[in-house]
Amino acid sequence: MTRIAICAPGAPIRPEVSEKVTALAKSSFPHLTLDFHPQCFAEAGHFAGIDEERLLALLDCANDPTVDAVWFARGGYGSDRIAEDAIARMNASAKKKAYIGYSDCGYLLAGLYRNRIGRPISGPMPVDVGRNDNGACVLRSLAWFAGSEEGLEPTIGKQPTVAFNLITLVMLSGTPLMPDLTGHVVMVEEVHEYLYAIDRLFFALMPYLKGIAGLRLGSVTDVPENDRPFGQTAEEIAQFWCERAGVPYLGRAEFGHTADNRIVPFGLAAPPLGA
Repeated sequence: MTRIAICAPGAPIRPEVSEKVTALAKSSFPHLTLDFHPQCFAEAGHFAGIDEERLLALLDCANDPTVDAVWFARGGYGSDRIAEDAIARMNASAKKKAYIGYSDCGYLLAGLYRNRIGRPISGPMPVDVGRNDNGACVLRSLAWFAGSEEGLEPTIGKQPTVAFNLITLVMLSGTPLMPDLTGHVVMVEEVHEYLYAIDRLFFALMPYLKGIAGLRLGSVTDVPENDRPFGQTAEEIAQFWCERAGVPYLGRAEFGHTADNRIVPFGLAAPPLGA
């Protein structure tokens, strides 16, 4: 049996999310055991419990030698508030695990990658069971836990790769969580941001991407309408800033806040967990 521990470093999930995901796992991958930490359902304002509660739940999952992987229940702001303390208190068992999430959980993935702890992976989370896709998005991560590579981002090649929400990557740049991305393909995606804000984010980000192998743009969805057209698409914005910074623009990627979200292991792609 492969044991997956689930915690919520940012915002909480509802019990029905765990029920649906557990049912999917039992029907499709019965050799996977999913353990939802009670903290996933805690509430303290925006957060899934106060900082200390979220920190201790993450450490419970990461430091448990009987757990094979830690799956972040959802994003939602908050993981940055506990990331440094969590990484400092992770033990030898934590270094053997896979960690899967995306969006705000990029703070944790970045810190883990920088400190060479486990296998950070951008991929669908339990909360994605709420998408209108008959569970296909969540099944992609469950299949990876079970040993399948079918859900991997198809553009992954022989160069080390990372994948982040754009605003999350901007916010962690220059902090103790930021890994060295020299020689990496950097994938970014965004949701719920005006095009002018996306342009502004690229302006802030590009100085930190000197020396990367190239940039790919994932999904850019739910873009609000401004009072006047910006004049460039999201892809044209990415191309503009890449050209200005001397960074190769490599095209699109299939990851982000959509039902098509693909799995992107940080660094060089390695065999899935159950392979």
